[in-house]
Amino acid sequence: MISVDNLCLTQGSFSLEAIHFDIPVNTYAVLMGGSGSGKTTIMETICGLRKISSGTIKVGGNDVSDLRPAERRIAYVPQDGALFPTLNVGEQIAFSLNVQKRPTEEVNKIVLELAEKLEIIPLLQRMPQLLSGGEIQRVALARALAMEPAALCLDEPLSALDEDLHDEICELLRTVVKERCLSVLHITHSKREAKTVADLLLRIEKGQIHTEVLN
Repeated sequence: MISVDNLCLTQGSFSLEAIHFDIPVNTYAVLMGGSGSGKTTIMETICGLRKISSGTIKVGGNDVSDLRPAERRIAYVPQDGALFPTLNVGEQIAFSLNVQKRPTEEVNKIVLELAEKLEIIPLLQRMPQLLSGGEIQRVALARALAMEPAALCLDEPLSALDEDLHDEICELLRTVVKERCLSVLHITHSKREAKTVADLLLRIEKGQIHTEVLN
């Protein structure tokens, strides 16, 4: 579960006050709002990339408000995937596992399982510069899931994809999230995309979050 309570922050001339919402376990939430409304700021704050002025952020029932990003059990996938340029696909997926110093046999097993699930086994030796937009998103998602997060944050992950591939990745996201019982926060400008993936719609308007249950 992701729980945001009375969140306040200030970044230069921009501020948000008393933001509140809950995303239950096994729930896919989409956050929408106009440009400059604070969508990415809220997500980056949840992930620990921006400092809050006050309020509480909980993940899986644990208060993570003052924890470093790596300690929050949140996987973050930015719009461009942010793959490491010097690591091949297999190494990308294994990165967090190697940081944890997991046994090599266990790392290889997890990498292969995720690569099979996301249909990227033929790409394991490929460098990121040789991947298509859809392949980058699959690899970024596999890397995120490898860290066994309690929550997943996706910032416009499908904006660069063509329509057919867009629908395919939407279905993949829904399937993976339900199988792993994650809480998901997904930013998009697309109403069609929101209706396709979301259980819960969060709209930010004039600094306030409005909630609508979709599925």
